[in-house]
Amino acid sequence: MRVLVTGGGGFLGSAVARRLQFRGHSVTSFSRRRYPELEAEGIACAVGDLADARAVAEACSGRDAVVHVAAKVGLGGAYADFQRSNVVGTANVIRACQDLRVPRLVFTSSPSVVFDGQDVEGVDERAPYPRRFDSCYSQTKAVAEEMVLSADSPSLATVAIRPHLVWGPGHNHIVSRIVAQGRAGQLRRIIGHNKRVDATYIDDAAAAHLLALEKLAPGSPIAGKAYFISAGDPRPIWEIVDGILKAAGLPPVSKCVPRPAAQAAAWAMESFYRLARRSDEPRLTRFLVNQLCTAHWFDISAARRDLGYKPAVALEDGLERLRVWLSAGGKL
Repeated sequence: MRVLVTGGGGFLGSAVARRLQFRGHSVTSFSRRRYPELEAEGIACAVGDLADARAVAEACSGRDAVVHVAAKVGLGGAYADFQRSNVVGTANVIRACQDLRVPRLVFTSSPSVVFDGQDVEGVDERAPYPRRFDSCYSQTKAVAEEMVLSADSPSLATVAIRPHLVWGPGHNHIVSRIVAQGRAGQLRRIIGHNKRVDATYIDDAAAAHLLALEKLAPGSPIAGKAYFISAGDPRPIWEIVDGILKAAGLPPVSKCVPRPAAQAAAWAMESFYRLARRSDEPRLTRFLVNQLCTAHWFDISAARRDLGYKPAVALEDGLERLRVWLSAGGKL
């Protein structure tokens, strides 16, 4: 197939693009800049902005499928920025697929679309969108996902993949942030909170997208549906954080703070960044505090049944791969 991968230069997008290329598909990445490392592997690069409908349409022209991975991700920032990338950008992708008769659209969503700041334990895809979201990212991804699934039709098959906490070797938000703050001595446990969370190794997250693409067609059983993706093995959150730190040769987190103190610090940082009109992301946000204090793990039975998804990389194996990669000079 001729496949367009939006965000093909990113952590997950590049893993998806490379797997598609390895399977013999003709792959083009659509991002805001070129990626010579992808072009060297035979993956074409189209340059443009998701909010530019014309550029999106040009990139989608002549494709047999689109895998829409690109999104604005972050713990803080202006709602308008998330809206522009995640909602307007996704609307442009949907419209281009419809107008140009692209028959398949795989959308990278997020389990955060069902998160409202409370514990989420073992829920499946029947869990509704919450009435209240606690981050711009979650809210805009939910809007985008709903648009994608609603666009499913006899001429355009759509599916949403919800991988949780995608991590592994490479420059990715989760591992890079943990290691950077660990090196700076800025990490703190929150007293009394060490609940279980899901995570997804990068290879498994990419594999789920390919499985969805292979099974997706107008009228197919997975069309118009969303699927949670993870390792299927929720662990205490600080076990995961300390494992990543150990892989980077760093000690575990030992200092602790009460939750009210963490929330107050997060509110103060968010307020300062907003007043200073800073475009970068605060080190601590109220959304992050909630994530560190709540359980969030999901039932992946539907993905196993409908997609044939089988998590292949256990947490310990992934951490060892991360350690080897970092030891060999891998850069975060």
